[in-house]
Amino acid sequence: MSEVVNSSDFKAKVLDADKPVLVDFFATWCGPCKRLGPIIDEISSEVEGKAYVYKVDIDQSPDIAAEFRVSSVPTIISFENGSIKKKTVGLQPKAALLELLR
Repeated sequence: MSEVVNSSDFKAKVLDADKPVLVDFFATWCGPCKRLGPIIDEISSEVEGKAYVYKVDIDQSPDIAAEFRVSSVPTIISFENGSIKKKTVGLQPKAALLELLR
């Protein structure tokens, strides 16, 4: 299961991470986000030890969403060495999301 991060731990867990990170920006009211949730959890299990997978609730952490220009959910961003590597918007198949980590 992927962990939800917020403003207080985003920098430490995502930007300062020692491995690639996949972040799912979501909202609890978003239908596609609910369908994406189990896929994100599967990816989290599959990449354990090689990458981190987190979620950011845009309603609980609007500052993070604004900083990374998240205007639609779900938005999935991969980070490496504290910088955005790749970004996609909308419900995506698992293979496309795994590709964000490559």
